[in-house]
Amino acid sequence: MIALFLMGPALLCAQTTYHGRVTDAQTHEPLEYAVITTRQGTNTLTDQQGNFKLTVQNPGDSVLITYVGYKTHCGCAKDCCKDIPLTRQDIDMKALTIAPCPNASFHTLSQVDLRLRPVNSPQDLMRLVPGLFLGEHQGGGLAEHIFFRGFDADHGTDVNVSVDGLPINLVSHIHGQGFADLHFLIPELVSRYEYGKGPYYAGHGDFTTAGYVSFRTFDVLDHNEAKLEGGQFNTGRILVKSNLLGPSAASKGQSAWLAGEAAYTNGPFDWTQHLRRLNLFGKYNLQLSHSTKATITLSTFESAWRSSGEIPSRAIDQHIVNRFSYIDSSQGGHTGKTTLLLKAKTDLPNNWSLENLGWYTHYWFTLDYNPTYFANDSVNGDRLRQQERRDEAGYKGQITKHQYFTNGDDLLSAIGWGSRFDHIGLSSLTHVDAQKNPLDTLQAGIPREYSANAWIDENYHHDRWLINAGLRLDWLGFDYRDLTGPSLPGRSKLIASPKLNISYTYSPSLQFYAKTGKGFHSNDAKVVVGNRGMDILPTAWGADLGVNWKPTPRLILNAAAWTLYLQQEFVYDADEGTMDPGNKTRRQGIDLSARYQLTPWLFANLDVNLCKARDLQSPKSQNYLPLAVPLCSAGGLDIKLHNGLTAAISYRYLKARPANADNSLVAQGYFVTDMTINYHWTKWELGLDVQNLLNTHWRETQFETVSRLRNEPAPLDDMSYTPGTPFFAKLKLGFFF
Repeated sequence: MIALFLMGPALLCAQTTYHGRVTDAQTHEPLEYAVITTRQGTNTLTDQQGNFKLTVQNPGDSVLITYVGYKTHCGCAKDCCKDIPLTRQDIDMKALTIAPCPNASFHTLSQVDLRLRPVNSPQDLMRLVPGLFLGEHQGGGLAEHIFFRGFDADHGTDVNVSVDGLPINLVSHIHGQGFADLHFLIPELVSRYEYGKGPYYAGHGDFTTAGYVSFRTFDVLDHNEAKLEGGQFNTGRILVKSNLLGPSAASKGQSAWLAGEAAYTNGPFDWTQHLRRLNLFGKYNLQLSHSTKATITLSTFESAWRSSGEIPSRAIDQHIVNRFSYIDSSQGGHTGKTTLLLKAKTDLPNNWSLENLGWYTHYWFTLDYNPTYFANDSVNGDRLRQQERRDEAGYKGQITKHQYFTNGDDLLSAIGWGSRFDHIGLSSLTHVDAQKNPLDTLQAGIPREYSANAWIDENYHHDRWLINAGLRLDWLGFDYRDLTGPSLPGRSKLIASPKLNISYTYSPSLQFYAKTGKGFHSNDAKVVVGNRGMDILPTAWGADLGVNWKPTPRLILNAAAWTLYLQQEFVYDADEGTMDPGNKTRRQGIDLSARYQLTPWLFANLDVNLCKARDLQSPKSQNYLPLAVPLCSAGGLDIKLHNGLTAAISYRYLKARPANADNSLVAQGYFVTDMTINYHWTKWELGLDVQNLLNTHWRETQFETVSRLRNEPAPLDDMSYTPGTPFFAKLKLGFFF
């Protein structure tokens, strides 16, 4: 390991060091980032295995161990040399402390939100990230459009998404670079999530420009559950999750569970969606040895749907169709994937640990859509079909060393490495007629992408300072065999991304931090090869200056000012199926998040995000970045009563924003309110979820599109959009066994 800083002098007075481990009392799983605080006010954190090391002057010193959603443990330092199980309880924000978490400035916020706010879908999980907004278009089976930190991130181009370490962003996807479809993730299986804003994290590579979102599923289920949901628009859902092994297997370090989900809805549209989704997700944990734990995860999902597409605004203004009608009934899609994930964790002597992760995924995708209608073909229409199949295999390794010094400092060092291969079969974009017979092949080829990476991450903790320095190397190789024309040689490139983050924890209630680093996102293989290696990996440089603060015992604030420079903007062209290179851009903004416990049973949350996004190479009147959100906010109230009653009301606000470079077209803003009520008793749960409580007319996803309706003499530049869900109520009944 590389030590970045010199060790301070050893203390002259006698000290005693204790080793301990913090776990969940119910599942016996380790708790990472539990905060251990001594009487002197110093603190340390548990690692991924729940382990910690504590140095004190007096074995009788009192020690507090806190974790979000668990009862605070209070005891003597001498009692810490053992496993310490924490018992779950309602959140008490008074007990929470702000600690120097390596690469996890938002850990406390994320865990508070996951335990308080209702989550009914993978979209709700993504919306837990402050400032991240989603938009649905082309039917409910397509991965959602992402808006985050001034980026119209398409379906994932600038946001790195992972589940249990598995990368979700698909490179060289036919519908958009970095396509991240989370519909395979059953929300009831998520045990924790983390997010980071900006390109400051050595463990996250491609697509980490606006930030990353990482989800973890339970290793051990805390209960078995069967759930039935039903609501408007012929909406229904069935969920079953169950542990498969009993206490005798658990005593040997083995556990297994299986979960299944089936969902259906017609949606509010005149052309009913017939959206169906099937999910199967299972996990098996076994103790290979005293120090090695292995996990096998298998998941498979399939989804099919019909779509009304985006409707030009003029078609509604002229009463040709209504908001929930359609112009082309041939749109829709079918997709699915199967994934095998293998993970092994080994605790090595002298505070070393080793983690290996390997995966294989088979994926397929078909989408029929028509954003321009008759703009290009006035006879047959402009219907397009996108298709691809792929097999993806990858590996990640990481070795970690936690070193403790006699003066109380510690150094957490990590070295990681990995590789990935995407073998994409025929990737095609075809012009089809109303019966979906091919008319023209616009694009057909066989992309291949290879990548390898290595990174080092050092976290040095001295007194109130935490200094994180990292360096990441990524090599990407691109190949594209064009089936419609001459093929060109493949291309590759190596990029280095340095990171430096510093935090100063003035007290358990006040912390300042500064982050800076370089990131990147890759381009589509056919664009890279077609451009002869140009515009492969445009870089992003960013900086954050922020504070985490508890001004009162039950109020947590996070505020940050940030800037991000992008060497080259990418713009997705739906008609061509490519990522077109743009100009240099800059985004600057302010983020504010607040979580407040007003009473023992009433909680409030508020997020406000400001951003100014501009093209640096265009004239001032034409330098707007299309669909960059200048102001967004989310917030609400959550009620948690001891009698099992919970309720929440929340809002999402998105300000109107430029839809093109000169702001001559505007994407309308919206303010939408949701509500949920649940009652939980020993073995049952009854709930009501209401989306768009006030029945607001809103536009969910909007684009500038040059389109032509059948009887129009020429194409027109207009706003096309998908209407947002109207008032929608859903009942759910759960049984725990």
